[in-house]
Amino acid sequence: MRKETKSSKKVDKAENLLAEALAALNHGQVIGFPTETFYGLGADALSARAVGRVVRLKGRPADSPIPVIVADQEMLLCVVTAIPPLAQSLIDQFWPGPLTLVLPGSPGLPKPLLNRRGGVGVRVSSHPLAQRVVSEFGRPITATSANLSGESAARTAQEVRAYFGASLPIILDGGALRGKKGSTVLEVDKDQIRLIREGEIARAALQKALRFNA
Repeated sequence: MRKETKSSKKVDKAENLLAEALAALNHGQVIGFPTETFYGLGADALSARAVGRVVRLKGRPADSPIPVIVADQEMLLCVVTAIPPLAQSLIDQFWPGPLTLVLPGSPGLPKPLLNRRGGVGVRVSSHPLAQRVVSEFGRPITATSANLSGESAARTAQEVRAYFGASLPIILDGGALRGKKGSTVLEVDKDQIRLIREGEIARAALQKALRFNA
């Protein structure tokens, strides 16, 4: 029989909250969770209803697509139609990590995930809790920052709660995050690359990796 300690109780509480978060995702609800940059709003990225809840909760403009995270390259194929060689090279060098690749989106994805050219932004998170959530959920989840549109990104669970209160019942606490910028966003279409946002991964690092001028 296991003797309960403060440490074991803390672990049990975290495991119970994770189970509740996974159940919420399965019911089309939205959760707060930590990523390698900021806290995110997570929902089933393949459910139009769940993604719509994220849009309404955040107040995100229609012309600002919602990024998603996947567990691995196998799950990546659930949301994209192709992985160009340039994208594969970037994946090999920077995933898991704060590089969002915009790739041709699969048919039937919820519209708020797609840009005007039908691309969807995807990454594999390097935060262990984010990795565990998406792996155990078994489907891609949204990863837009957990803040009201136009406000500063949340770096703590307390800041997430301040933004959303009771409208976001489950927030997985990963402590204070050290992200200074969001993920770097790079669109890859065949042999064409476009730097959309320079974030945690600098332009110089990308240029060195692929020897291109963005």
